[in-house]
Amino acid sequence: MPQFGASAQLDVGELARFASTAEQLGADSLWVGDRLLAAVNPTVGYVGQDTIPEQFRTNLDPFIALTVAATATTTAQLGCSVFVAPWYPPVQLARQLTSIDVISGGRLLPGFGIGWSPEEYQSAGAPFRRRGAQLDELLDALVALWTANPVRHEGARWSVPESWVDLKPVQRPHPPVYLGAFTPAGLKRIGERADGWMAGVNVPSGVSLDMLNWQRQTIDDAARAAGRDPSAIHAYVRVNVAEGSPVDKVADAVQVLADNGYPDTFVDLMYVATGTDAHLEWVERLLTR
Repeated sequence: MPQFGASAQLDVGELARFASTAEQLGADSLWVGDRLLAAVNPTVGYVGQDTIPEQFRTNLDPFIALTVAATATTTAQLGCSVFVAPWYPPVQLARQLTSIDVISGGRLLPGFGIGWSPEEYQSAGAPFRRRGAQLDELLDALVALWTANPVRHEGARWSVPESWVDLKPVQRPHPPVYLGAFTPAGLKRIGERADGWMAGVNVPSGVSLDMLNWQRQTIDDAARAAGRDPSAIHAYVRVNVAEGSPVDKVADAVQVLADNGYPDTFVDLMYVATGTDAHLEWVERLLTR
């Protein structure tokens, strides 16, 4: 979705026009990301750099963007790559996600992660340390809020007194939980408890199948150790497109992924398209390929 940078400065109706047109062109899913702000002097930069992309200075709220997409479409899955889970109290997060799933008729694909920016955590009032443990607790609370009634949760960070929560997701027992991870601990968590994995590749630097397959093997090993069926853990691969990349390079990467066991991909156009029309031109050309 045109959510970041200059593309986020949309006229009324443009986000809905993008979503509905992309679906009509054949897009099976529409995706958002989750950023709060861009620190002027970050202690941790983006993907190993010392800075944060200028595009992250302007961002539309992902929950609102997904809600607009839900009301403008009828079939496309609605995903996030990824909600930075520890920023959000579980009761409010569950209410927002449940509402989107209900409004969309059960099309929500929520992805969760732990983020990388200490400044964003500070601004959200969340502790940066023990982010993995916070993610685990939040997922426990979300599943309880989605499946139990009355619901109760007692954890290290959050406490939910026994309460009635009648609004439940359309998808049962709950929307599929996808997790984004690259480290051994994060990949192990996917194998142990997630419904899906959010992987990632970069264009034009190429698709590293060896890296993807190592990550997948780590997930599968953890799933078997937990008594789970690895084949039940679905994968979406995010294709991050660098500035100046041609459509054909992206299409080639998608084809390589599909030919090697990763048929479901979505493409981040943040660096190559500005405005609704430019985004839709990319959508049409890529889907035609």
